[in-house]
Amino acid sequence: MGAWLCDACQQRAARVAPPFCTRCGDAITTGELCPRCQVTPLRLDCVRSAFYFEGVVRDTIHEFKYNGVTVLAEPLSDLMARYWHDHPLPADVLVPVALHKARLRERGYNQAELLARALGRRIGLPVNTATLVRQRATAPQVELDMQERKRNVEGAFEVHGQELTGRKVLLLDDVCTTAATLDACAAALRDGGVESVAALTLARAR
Repeated sequence: MGAWLCDACQQRAARVAPPFCTRCGDAITTGELCPRCQVTPLRLDCVRSAFYFEGVVRDTIHEFKYNGVTVLAEPLSDLMARYWHDHPLPADVLVPVALHKARLRERGYNQAELLARALGRRIGLPVNTATLVRQRATAPQVELDMQERKRNVEGAFEVHGQELTGRKVLLLDDVCTTAATLDACAAALRDGGVESVAALTLARAR
């Protein structure tokens, strides 16, 4: 990873560690669930992330996601694989968060798919990119608050076909901010007949 995330930088990067909500992964001080998940739990079984989205991790993800440095998929997925081996989640298949076809044309690649394919090779799980589809274009989530993010992606995803029926799905994305996008994916997957949906991201916002 060279200048973006050398070994020394990895050691300094803030890792996500307990205590956190067993459902959404947000930091908590007591109990197992955060106040939000006690009232309105996610459709996801759980969300886990390796690092906090700050400093060199944030800068590296920006290079990967927005500046076309796709070679970073390999070392970044290696960090995710290390986390997964230490904290395994039930999974039969990896499913990246889907991009709308217009956004995919604009960017040229889906960073979540690149991470999923590289991670799948490392941990020996197949990757499905055809079944979960973002059927509605949505506004960028960056400038939106939690409720706006939820409304923005509600109903944006759907499942095509039966390939994931009865399977344990592990959703993959680069960053979790409020989990709104991941949860919208989980809602579609559950409606499509999957057995369980957990999510793994490289980083999460504090």
